[in-house]
Amino acid sequence: MTKTSEAQKRASRAWEARNPEKARKDRYRRTARLFIRSHADMDDIEELLTLIEERKAALSKQ
Repeated sequence: MTKTSEAQKRASRAWEARNPEKARKDRYRRTARLFIRSHADMDDIEELLTLIEERKAALSKQ
């Protein structure tokens, strides 16, 4: 595995500073996917499906 250069780390942090909403949304998406793939049990999945359906309905009304 290669090490990330300091220049790349600075560039990434600068992008995150310029795009805080996009960076936040991307973090939430990664966290949600990790939870679903690695940690969720059947009850969690059912709850998430309910929340997704409610959110879809709310978005379609807008």
